Amino acid sequence: MDAHTATLHAPPPIPTTGIGRMANRLDHVAGTGVEAIAAALVLVEICILAAGVTARYVLHAPLVWSDELASILFLWLSMLGAVVALRRGEHMRMTGLVSRVSPATRALLEALAITAAIAFLLLILPHALEYAEEETFIVTPALEITNAWRAAAIPVGMGLMLLAASFRLLRFGSLKPVLLAIGITAALVLLFWLAGPALKPLGKLNLVVFFVGVVALNVFSGVPIAFSFALATFGYLACTTTTPMIVMVGRLDEGMSHLILLAVPLFIFLGALIEMTGMAKAMIQFLASLLGHVRGGLSYVLVGAMYLVSGISGSKIADMAAIAPVLFPEMKKRGAKPGDLVALLAATGAQTETIPPSIVLITIGSVTGVSIAALFTGGMVPALVLGIALCFVVWWRNRGEDLGHVVRHSWRQIGKLSLIALPAIALPFVIRAAVVEGVATATEVSTIGIAYSVLAGLLLYRQFDWRRLPRMLTDTASLTGAIIFIVGCATAMAWGLTQSGFSQDLARAMAAVPGGTWGFLAISIVAFIILGSVLEGIPAIVLFGPLLFPIAKQIGVHEVHYAMVVVFAMGIGLFAPPFGVGYYGACAISKVNPDEGLKYIGGYMLALFLGLIVVAAVPWFSTGFLKF
Repeated sequence: MDAHTATLHAPPPIPTTGIGRMANRLDHVAGTGVEAIAAALVLVEICILAAGVTARYVLHAPLVWSDELASILFLWLSMLGAVVALRRGEHMRMTGLVSRVSPATRALLEALAITAAIAFLLLILPHALEYAEEETFIVTPALEITNAWRAAAIPVGMGLMLLAASFRLLRFGSLKPVLLAIGITAALVLLFWLAGPALKPLGKLNLVVFFVGVVALNVFSGVPIAFSFALATFGYLACTTTTPMIVMVGRLDEGMSHLILLAVPLFIFLGALIEMTGMAKAMIQFLASLLGHVRGGLSYVLVGAMYLVSGISGSKIADMAAIAPVLFPEMKKRGAKPGDLVALLAATGAQTETIPPSIVLITIGSVTGVSIAALFTGGMVPALVLGIALCFVVWWRNRGEDLGHVVRHSWRQIGKLSLIALPAIALPFVIRAAVVEGVATATEVSTIGIAYSVLAGLLLYRQFDWRRLPRMLTDTASLTGAIIFIVGCATAMAWGLTQSGFSQDLARAMAAVPGGTWGFLAISIVAFIILGSVLEGIPAIVLFGPLLFPIAKQIGVHEVHYAMVVVFAMGIGLFAPPFGVGYYGACAISKVNPDEGLKYIGGYMLALFLGLIVVAAVPWFSTGFLKF
């Protein structure tokens, strides 16, 4: 699970009724099959892209069909991954309200989260089938097969999601919340359908009704964000326009079919791989040997380790899972408070959002057309600026630490650990060099990182657990499905907003902000901190990136500079309690009660905010190295 996620709670206990047991058996059989296919698709995608890089750069004989086949299989991977995520309860959603209500209300909201998803799937499935049928007339250029082989992934995936959601309902321990949720969902769908004639004359006011009201109602009720966007978009188009719903399926397909997004599953898998091979542990041990003897030294190590590991994995939860188990036990022995540890961990999650290969940066590139290589290059120094701001807070809080019991490493020991860590530390630079030098695209470069990590694990670190690979591949597919499906739904929603004329209205409003460039940056920071805490990074970028980046360019803000400002603002919102779900992800990884970190995290968030102001005020930090 990435930091940009808040998962559904585990399903209630399986009932002892015959229907419940049968649903459980069917869910196990179908779910295991889908998980196996999805995991296999991740492996096949790695092999296809690796073969493409090898053929083009080593053999000088490009495979003309590799990108096309990878694109076809990627849509299948995304849809089947979404099925796995729904079955496992791992679709992104906001659980702040759900976790604070009574058990009875929580059970109702959990059931509503499922029935809302079922409602959308039932409404869209006929149009998805029609869309796949229409694609039979299109022939792919390289493989020369009908495009229906690719488009069929959408109705098949939606049908399987419908089954998975139905099985979750049947497995509820109590029938009452299920029936009540079904009734509420059916009543709301019927209400909006009947209200259609009254809604159409409202014009752009319908944007508030659907894209503010319906989205907010669903998100705060705990409905997964992807389905919240999808329901609002379907309702808006069906009730207030004459747009055929097959168009929405087409926009969903478009959002999920950017080849650059294929980097998402590969970097997620790479993050799990560097933890499994011991590369992350080697880096952390080296940094600890350098700084462990100074006041707050291991806190500096935490900041530095997150900077380095983020450059490898691209997944915040993978970063945290690699670092926390290694550092936290020793930090606690030295008297560090668990609340301070989790607060700093969450803050470093926000600080390292721009370290390449960042999934958020990849998403920005895919939806705005900004160069991925430029974004990767521009993200290094701004993250360093925010890291220095965090280090100042660490110094202030640990200036009185007693180090009488700390053993200082000898230079010989440090040298030995540096040699062990060198292959791991080199990986982020290998990845960046491969992109900048044109060896591989931003999508393909992850395969180089995977091959590098496999060889390092097998030959250098001698730590490679083959038994963990199936689970890692399945987890990669699940998280990929959750991320890419939300990108697809957000793309459809953004299209609906654009067709309504909202983008033009937004452009005029932003252009009228007092202060010119600085006023635009200031309002963008505030807006994306709020969006980051509510919608999280990827959906917010897909929705508003295509609208705001052209405005930024028009008023003289460099696109890479604006990307850094936006990503850091969203990171602060994502990891700042009480709404930021990234903070709760850090707490889950650290096994620390969220309440314990609240009194410590304010100082770190203030440091991040001041660092963000510096980055926004000095564009050179983001653009100074783009010419090199």
